[in-house]
Amino acid sequence: MKNKMLKGIALAVITAVVIACQPKKEEAAAAPVVDKEAIKAELQTMESAFADAMNAGTPEKIVYYSDDVISYDQNAAPLKGKKAVDAKLADQAKSMGKGNKISYTANEVFPSSDGNQVVELGSYKLVDSTGTAKASGNYMALFEKRDGKYICIRDMGASDMPKEEKK
Repeated sequence: MKNKMLKGIALAVITAVVIACQPKKEEAAAAPVVDKEAIKAELQTMESAFADAMNAGTPEKIVYYSDDVISYDQNAAPLKGKKAVDAKLADQAKSMGKGNKISYTANEVFPSSDGNQVVELGSYKLVDSTGTAKASGNYMALFEKRDGKYICIRDMGASDMPKEEKK
């Protein structure tokens, strides 16, 4: 009798442990669906608008960066805040050269599981009026969704052109 009771208790404990370890079906179904292609298209639209503003010489019209952005560039201290980044963009727009055009391409996106943050890997190219490359490189940007729209909170870029030798 004692043996049957111990077997019954052991079976109840094992059953309870097995049931407790099963994942809840409700939680799996509630996971948001993140559409990578839609996010990539949205970010490419932002990149194209960025390029259009730079090419028009109106970087002040760029709606891209958060107020608390930090931007990393080669051989320079990080730029902290939208005002610092805007000043750099104004200088870049002036130094691009007349007739030169820049373009940005969102190559890959890596959204978080809820889609509220996205890492974008992209490339840029500056060409002259004949289509000859004057500069090119790659960038990485971290976007966060704020008020329903993505905004860049961190970015960094690097040229892939050979470094010019100083004489």
